[in-house]
Amino acid sequence: MTEDLPPLREVIARHDLGAKKALGQHFLLDLNITRKIARAAEIALGDLVIEVGPGPGGLTRALLDAGAEVIAIERDRRCIGALEELGAAFQGKLTLIEDDALRIDERRIASGRQAKIVANLPYNISTELLIKWLKANHREDPPLWPLMALMFQKEVADRILAAPRTKDYGRLSVIAQAGSIPSRAFDLPARAFTPPPKVSSSVVLFRMSATRIANMRALEAVTQAAFGQRRKMLRSSLKSLFGEGLGDALRGAGAAETMRAEELDVDAFRRLATEFDRQSLSGAKSPR
Repeated sequence: MTEDLPPLREVIARHDLGAKKALGQHFLLDLNITRKIARAAEIALGDLVIEVGPGPGGLTRALLDAGAEVIAIERDRRCIGALEELGAAFQGKLTLIEDDALRIDERRIASGRQAKIVANLPYNISTELLIKWLKANHREDPPLWPLMALMFQKEVADRILAAPRTKDYGRLSVIAQAGSIPSRAFDLPARAFTPPPKVSSSVVLFRMSATRIANMRALEAVTQAAFGQRRKMLRSSLKSLFGEGLGDALRGAGAAETMRAEELDVDAFRRLATEFDRQSLSGAKSPR
């Protein structure tokens, strides 16, 4: 089907779709790369895919070509005409929602179906969207989206995938690895995008793990306190959360009071979040 469509650069010129810096837009026009993303996301005939920020529809074409039904969420009204033309070429396979992805309830728009999320994310809201989706997934069993394939700035991908005791390991590493099994699919140079960003990019896959996080908000609270003062020992950085119960909480997590946040692995943070949730509920001040 894509062979019958006009080149993306022609679509961009006809609809005057210059990328907007304020929206974090960097269009991906190389169809070989967009097909590679669709393959990495293991798109199969009949898959339901939620795509955020499709822009002129480069990645959308690859997803539709692979046989997916796509729900595309786009807040830039300028792109709607180009996407409607694409929808006409793939009749009944593309649903457009003109809205802000941060406000959308993906569970509602998927109408109860499992979906994959595949997106060249707007860089200025990429981590906020990731955390939103991980939190939503852990409220449902089975998970709403068993696989996500998302584009980030490479430095953000490095933080997502970082191991304890490394410079990139931090709050985002813990939340991403507690809520999923992330892996790097491949990296892309800046020149692959129009306009080229100032940094390289990475496609990261997130497979949903069997381990459920009972309260992602508790994990957010614990990691924010721990890494917000990352050079402090845990006996100082977590004191305000756990109070007199801190010693027991750290022992339960297999951690010492003299350790710092970057020394704790993801499982230790999971146990701390579970204990904080328990203490919060018993004290009638749940972080939910």
